[in-house]
Amino acid sequence: MKPALLLIDLQNDYLTVAGMQPAADSLISRAAALLNGGRTRQIPIIHIWTTVHRDDDRRLPHWKKLNRWQCVAGTDGHKTPEPLQTRANETIIHKGGFNGFAGGELDAALKKIKCDAVILAGVHLHTCVRTIAAESLERGLQVLITEDAVASNDPIYAAATRRWLAERGVEFISVNDILSRLEGNAPAKLIHRSPRETGKILFEISVAGADEIAAATLSAQSAWKIWRRTDLSPRCEILEKFVARLEAAGPDLARQMAVEIGKPVSHGIEEVRRAAANVRDVIRRADAFEFQKLELAGLVRHEPLGVVALISPWNNPVAIPVGKIAPALIYGNTVVWKPAPAAAKISEVLLKLLRESGVPAGTVQILSGDHTTAQKLVADENVSAVTITSSAHAGFAIQEICARQFLPLQAELSGNNAAIVWDDADLKIAATQVAWGAFGFAGQRCTANRRVIVSVTEFENFWRELKIAAEKLNWGDPLENSTDIGPVIHADKRDEQLKLILSAQKSGAARRVEFLFADRAKETWVKSGAYVQPVIVNCDESNHPLVQEETMSPLLVVQRAENFEHALELCNGVRHGLVAALFSDSIEQQEKFLAEAQAGMLKINSATAGVDVSLPFGGWKMSGLGLPEHGEGDRLFYTRMQAVYGAR
Repeated sequence: MKPALLLIDLQNDYLTVAGMQPAADSLISRAAALLNGGRTRQIPIIHIWTTVHRDDDRRLPHWKKLNRWQCVAGTDGHKTPEPLQTRANETIIHKGGFNGFAGGELDAALKKIKCDAVILAGVHLHTCVRTIAAESLERGLQVLITEDAVASNDPIYAAATRRWLAERGVEFISVNDILSRLEGNAPAKLIHRSPRETGKILFEISVAGADEIAAATLSAQSAWKIWRRTDLSPRCEILEKFVARLEAAGPDLARQMAVEIGKPVSHGIEEVRRAAANVRDVIRRADAFEFQKLELAGLVRHEPLGVVALISPWNNPVAIPVGKIAPALIYGNTVVWKPAPAAAKISEVLLKLLRESGVPAGTVQILSGDHTTAQKLVADENVSAVTITSSAHAGFAIQEICARQFLPLQAELSGNNAAIVWDDADLKIAATQVAWGAFGFAGQRCTANRRVIVSVTEFENFWRELKIAAEKLNWGDPLENSTDIGPVIHADKRDEQLKLILSAQKSGAARRVEFLFADRAKETWVKSGAYVQPVIVNCDESNHPLVQEETMSPLLVVQRAENFEHALELCNGVRHGLVAALFSDSIEQQEKFLAEAQAGMLKINSATAGVDVSLPFGGWKMSGLGLPEHGEGDRLFYTRMQAVYGAR
């Protein structure tokens, strides 16, 4: 392969557009890594820019209609951010519309360097990137798109574009994998490294191919025809046996989680306990449920869906899949399960426990692989419904496939959760709760306290209590029983937090930064693993990525509110809506919070982290789609109603 790197529309006017996914800072960082990697490997670099001239108005019709002037030559908006600025030996192509090939300059540049492949990064995936990709295919070029260095402000359309291009031979590959491929080292398998010792490879997993996916869903479809006819009683007995085996395996599973994903052992023990409690709640509810009910005009039945595609994350590798598999099975469905790569080995242990408990072989199956495996699984003709816990980015792709195929979708898609600590609260208690919710398991919970909102008058007092409470937690080796905060999942995640903080400090958005555990951060074990120094940041810019993005790391943002109405505005002022909390004993404030907080789960005087399996678990806004998990949500999602006329 002799490639050229094409950076498309990475200009300030585009990067500041509202609703960009991923966020501009993240996109710039990844595109810069790609650009620097390309330069190091002496790959030809071509910058493609939209360029508008006021004295020769050739804007696209919709820009004229909206009186939009962007990327005007000579303005700051036309320029690229500092990390992406061009060098003298790099080509710049100017375009007036979507198509970078339109003027003939790009054709000439590619022919001159005699490349046979193009690597694309930039914005927008659903328009300009798509157009250049399609034109490149038409010219017989191999096309690779950096899946983590392209963005769009229309994520559903971008997801459809991704699928459409992939079906036509375009490869979507991460920046790291592209750079590895350029070295001739593209791995055939997915590699998972130790979070505790990032130089150590724990295991490799293969990526399931189309034939393997088809075979799994066909087998699950055949198994469903038998499983759906079994009585409820044997299903309950199987799950009761599974609970017993799960609890017995708890210590070993907790240790495996500590080794493979960096979850502190104490958190792993709690996760297994919660998973067991969840299964028992599922059994109890199903046993009391009327699967058929006679009404005046006929019969109402609750029938299973069929084959359920289950996509689970790495951070709760036991509780989340168990919380989906148990209700799927008990209500008569079969499951094809695609766990996150880092959770692959833990998932195999759970499958073994299910088999030993009596779950038939075709009823629950695992497919190994990455996000492309998940998308192919969801698109399979034998799949009848989808349940996913993942990021919002992954959710857009799955949502688009489900919408196209009319599949029921249950999606939990991360959180950016705020706790309001108001003036009448006990600041010491609130700080203890918030610190645990923010930093436990290095902040890698979808329910973690990402933000805390406090009144201007109590800001200093609460900051002081927060630092004291946070440093009472134990940051260290997840294999130690006393550890509260372990490493993050991998080195890239570690580096992301540091880059975000440094950028916010440089811009002035981070008004105050408190790095915790200053002495421990100097110890050698910190550098050997993906350990991130926990940090508290004051950021009052409500639109800054520090506030708007879910970091999944030990970073807590403190925001200052002028009054309670302002506090509620800040609480609701993000795209996510999973959990929100209020620390206040005022009945008036509690009622106002319960009336106005925009989240699927609300908590009074406790951290956003931590849930009970008997209550529905689901988010509002970008945090969730479809029916919630657990509690009443299980029956509603895993069965569908059917009316039967004339039945007695």
